Amino acid sequence: MTQPVATLVILGASGDLSSRLLLPALGQLLTNHPDRRIQLIGSGSEEWTDAHWRSVVRAAFKTMDCGGPAVENALKDSVYLSADVTKPEDLTRIFAACTGVPALYFALPPAVAALACEALEKVDLPEGTALALEKPFGTDRRSAVALNKTLAKLVPEDQIHRVDHFLGRSTVYNLLGMRFANRIFEPLWSSQHIDRVDVIYDETLGLEDRARYYDKAGAMVDMIQSHLLQVLAVLAMEPPSTLDAQDLRDAKGAVLRATRVFGDDPTTSSRRARYSAGTIDGRQLPSYVGEKGVDSARKTETLAEVTFEVDTWRWAGVPFTLRSGKALGERHREIVVTFKPAQHIPTGLKGASEPTKLRIMLAPDEMSLELNINGPGDPFEIERAELSVDFGPGQLLAYGEVLEGILDGDPSLSVRGDTAEECWRIVAPVVTAWAKDEVPLQTYRAGSSGPASWKALG
Repeated sequence: MTQPVATLVILGASGDLSSRLLLPALGQLLTNHPDRRIQLIGSGSEEWTDAHWRSVVRAAFKTMDCGGPAVENALKDSVYLSADVTKPEDLTRIFAACTGVPALYFALPPAVAALACEALEKVDLPEGTALALEKPFGTDRRSAVALNKTLAKLVPEDQIHRVDHFLGRSTVYNLLGMRFANRIFEPLWSSQHIDRVDVIYDETLGLEDRARYYDKAGAMVDMIQSHLLQVLAVLAMEPPSTLDAQDLRDAKGAVLRATRVFGDDPTTSSRRARYSAGTIDGRQLPSYVGEKGVDSARKTETLAEVTFEVDTWRWAGVPFTLRSGKALGERHREIVVTFKPAQHIPTGLKGASEPTKLRIMLAPDEMSLELNINGPGDPFEIERAELSVDFGPGQLLAYGEVLEGILDGDPSLSVRGDTAEECWRIVAPVVTAWAKDEVPLQTYRAGSSGPASWKALG
């Protein structure tokens, strides 16, 4: 049965987010679902023709070898509208071009997206309109609350998709299966057996011409306040009754309300640093302050690390350390769950007994369990062994999962309004301490593993 036509409107369609991430993911989604009918409308400030827009869409689709009737129909019917999305009359013109229930994707800077939402208050929205906004959602808790109030005047909460593409990663889905479908893990998933949890997302990429956004955000807001706190929520939440949107989001919201900076002391529980000039894979990088568009007076960090605690019976005393940085020597993307040491090792067993560690790698999606076993030689000699599994790439790109949820009206992968506010509340003490220079801004060479004084995680 052919699905009814829906309309995906990309505001900011001429930007990098659209061509590099959204359009390839949409093409993959349509290739996998050839019966899906989507009208695609692009809108931006540039004076593009429909023909030029379609060439951009086709080029993006080719990067994923997209094809099939749904792809061709979307290309054939796609149009581009030059518009100022902060003006109600231009938004009205966009809605008039929609042939199906519209979903507006704000591929725009946060400040512009907020202004567009204010303009939507003066527009008659079609029934069922969905709104999708990229992170960061606001610039602090107060602005997030204000934006939520604006959105609440426009559409119901379940039609608002605060996008976090990390929640579209197949690895995050795998966390749910690993935790709740295996009796070996869930009974051990607490402070009684777990010593610490580290979530690490280190990148070799530098600024990559993103100063306009990144220099105002930094590693804390760009990664920890949004993406990595969402990963923490999935790791630490109580088992939901179902994976329906309400149950899943309720469970995540509850654990984030219990999350705070470890020991309520941001000066001892957080670290920040910024990269200097160096070399990565034979590529010379300038210092961060030497990058085009950077204001050195902002003291923007490119490497951030914060330790949190979850104030519940399950996690009392367990440190959750979240770290993310740019221009580092190796790409390091993993969740590491370190279990407490064995309670008793019988006399006679020889060799170092290290804690059991569960490693969940992000992109590529793999999992390994590091154990102590008796080796093939001396039966009393303890050796280290690793059980590993490759999850595979998943059916869709992360943004494909996000877009499918938006187009299907399923907010399971979206960040709920109260959760977005909680994430700002959680990091606020750290942001304040850093603004007061109570935590020193250290330096590391691009291509290194970070400041020499920092203890490695994982």
